[in-house]
Order: sequence, then structure tokens, then C-alpha cells
Amino acid sequence: MAEATIHYDVLVVGTGNAACCAALAAVEGKARVGILEKAAKRDRGGNSALTGHIRFVFNGIEDLRPLVKNTSDAELRALLERLPQRTEADAWDEVMRVTDNQSDQEMLQVHVTESLKTMHWLAAMGHDWVPGSQWNENILNPNGGGFGLQQRHCTLLEKAGAVFHYDSPAVGLVQDATGRVTGVRALTAEGYKVFSAKAVVLACGSFEANPEMRARYLGPGWDMVRVRGVPFNTGDGLRMALDIGAMPHGSWSSCHASPQDINLPPFTVPSAAMHADKNRYMHPYSIMVNMRGERFVDEADDLRGKTYAKMGRAILAQPGGVAFQVLDAKARNMNLYPPNYAKATTARADTLEKLAEQLDINVPNFVRTVREFNAAIPANLPPFSRNPVVLDGRSTQGLTLPKSNYSMTVEEPPFEAWPVRCGMTFTFGGLRTEAKTAQVQHVAGWPIAGLYAAGEMAGGLWVGNYASGSGMMAGATFGRIAGIHAATAAHQQPR
Repeated sequence: MAEATIHYDVLVVGTGNAACCAALAAVEGKARVGILEKAAKRDRGGNSALTGHIRFVFNGIEDLRPLVKNTSDAELRALLERLPQRTEADAWDEVMRVTDNQSDQEMLQVHVTESLKTMHWLAAMGHDWVPGSQWNENILNPNGGGFGLQQRHCTLLEKAGAVFHYDSPAVGLVQDATGRVTGVRALTAEGYKVFSAKAVVLACGSFEANPEMRARYLGPGWDMVRVRGVPFNTGDGLRMALDIGAMPHGSWSSCHASPQDINLPPFTVPSAAMHADKNRYMHPYSIMVNMRGERFVDEADDLRGKTYAKMGRAILAQPGGVAFQVLDAKARNMNLYPPNYAKATTARADTLEKLAEQLDINVPNFVRTVREFNAAIPANLPPFSRNPVVLDGRSTQGLTLPKSNYSMTVEEPPFEAWPVRCGMTFTFGGLRTEAKTAQVQHVAGWPIAGLYAAGEMAGGLWVGNYASGSGMMAGATFGRIAGIHAATAAHQQPR
């Protein structure tokens, strides 16, 4: 029996932020849009529904006004005092810094120059933002977090006539005799169906939820890592594109991996469940030690938002894939802990020896490590910064492994330790796309007709590390670009 065929101008695979922005832009371009989603409706939105940050370029209060509701100019000015504007030059420099100058410069140029325009486009669609918390560098967050953003995305699309197909994992791309992508084959509750389209946008995430691909591309040990997100991103879109000759691009051997509570679950569903309670981002203020009682990383070589996504890899490399964030009573007295630490797995003791014993850390090594660290903190350091978006230059001296900022002694009981593990959010490798159109490129050097990609599927921007909120911004920017060009390509095809 022949497989049923459903026809659209533009077919989008995925329902995360990048996918929804692509669909919204395609609808705006007068295209008939269909959307394929592997998950059930209650779990739509992918990892985008689990985040809360977005990082964009702005030059002052005038750029922020269109983005907020019920926020006065005085409140906006107070935000700007805490976190001054992020110019295009600033955004370029911070991405190049966190990626060791390895970010794809054509992709980065579009990411930087189009971010504010994309934010204003989203605001015109009906989205709004609220002031960010004191704990991160992002001046505004989506109203309702990523979940609220995704709910608004889907409501807008439903009202515009886009058709969602849930519980419908994509299994392969369909091509005509010329090599043009003409649709997607998917497995639905009624069996296999072909969803034909004049253009296809792949925006269905990376391969972080696929243990086999993690081990193959990231290396030993990564197959056992827990996912700080949904279980649906198993690399299906990447596999489908590679099967027809798409060019891989970017860092397939690195990923976004951060310190998480030792009791992080294997994944997070439903998508309405925020995962922020498991984030353990006190590493800049702490010293981190492994089971041997040894420090293994500079905990504060940059701001938290520019270091957290690389800390998971360092933790995974330790014995048992476990580390401990250690602080003393000063942290409590200075009110340094973010609210989510109230729910954290922890140990507390009046001596360093008892703390190590509770956690089965090598006691002599741990005590020696702490004492050497304390002795390496000069008396003439600048004042300690309680502002998590300002580096204070309080660096140790004489240690083989320094701590570059926020150094303070660990000597006042009670002592506390927070056991953490690596939690993986998404992988950095993806497909080569043309930066200004989001069209997927073939290994032979030409564009693949009818195929576009955005979000985590578009490789090149992130290498080894990442700045907080950048993925949501890149997803929106390149999603919009993909939708615009997919709709244009669809209209150019015969009816």
C-alpha cells in the first residue's frame, strides 16, 4: 500500500526556538507551513523550553524599550548600571574569547549583526522580556522563561494556520532526481508518511541524547553522561542530512556541559519542568576538588556565564566523574549562594577533615590542597566582588594551577561542599550552512537545493565553550533566516 503524502510549502522539523522562528518567518512569507515533532504535544519545545536566558547586542535604553512591558525607564537604567550595553564589538570579542578564536567568522558576523533586529522582530510578533536576575550577564530574559517563549511561539503558529504533527519522528529526507530535497519521511501513529514540501528546515537539535553518538564523537565516558535536557535530541536530523551528502561543520568533539547537582536525573520531561534547580554554578567562588582532594581547574578564569559550559568536561575527566565545590562560612555571610542552592545535595562540617570524610575525599590531600590554596592568596588583593558579572582580579600567586578571580580563603567553619557531576546540554558539531541564507551545503561544495538548517544543527559558532544565552539568540536569528529563505525558495517552485 502506498504511503500517505501530506503537502506543504515549507516543512520544519522540530519545535524548539529555532524551529518555531523558522516557521514564523515562513508563515510571514505567505508559505503553507507544516511542523514535524518527535515528542508528544506536552513535551514540545525541546531544550528551548527548559532555558531562561537570551544574549543579544544592544547599545542602550532605546534598544531595550521595544522588548519590555510594565518596566519603567528607571528600572531599565538600573539594569544598565548593573550590566552596560553589549555592542556588536563586545559580542564578537566574547564569542571569540570563549572559543579560543575558533568560531566560524561568517556565522559569527551574522549572529552579531542580526541579533538586535531579531529581538525586535520577536517583540513585534508579541513576545516580551523581563529584567534578568543578578546571577547572570543577560540583561533581559524571556517572560515566563524558555517555556513561556515556546508556548507563545506555538500559539502564534497555531493562530497563523501552521499545522503541527506530534509523535511523528522524521526518519529520512526525500529527494527528486536532481537532488533537490522535496520532503521528509516520518513515522506516525498511522505508520510511515511522506510529508512533501518545496523547502525543508531542519531544526531538531543535536545528538546529546544519543549515547552511541556521544561516545563516537566526544570520546570515552561521554556515553554515560546525564542529559541536562529532553531525551528527544538523538541526532536524527544530522543523520538524515549526512546521509544525502551534507557537509559536517564545527566542533563535533565538544559540547555544552556544565556543573550539575550529583542527583541530576537522566533527562528532563515534561518540558514545563525547569532544570535550573540542578544548576551548580558556584564554581567561580569555590575551590573545586576531585575525590583525590586535588584542584583540577582554574575555577574563575572568566565570568560564570563564559565558563560554566566548559566545566562539565573538566569534571567528567575526574575519578568517577565527580567533583566538589568547597566554600567556608564567608560565602554564607556574604549571601553569595543563588536561591537554587537551597535544594542542593550538600555536606557540612566544622573541620576540613570531617568534611572530607563525609564525602570519601582523600583527607590528607584535601587538607593540604586547602592550606596551600589559602597560603597562595596575597594580602594586598583588590576587594572581593560580590557582583557575578564583574571580574575582581583576586588571583592566587605561586600555585601551579592558579585561580584567577574571586579567590578567598577557605578557613572559617562551618565548611560546605557540593558534589557535582557533568550535565550535558547540547553538542557543538553540526552542518555547514551558508551564513546569510541558512542553506545546507553539500560535501561537493554546492548548496543542497530545498534544505535549510538552524539552531543546534547549524555547526561552527561554538567550539569547546559557550557564553550563556547565546544558543537561544543564534537559534532565533538563524531560524528566522532559514524561514525567510525557505519560503522564498518555495514560492519559486512550480505550483
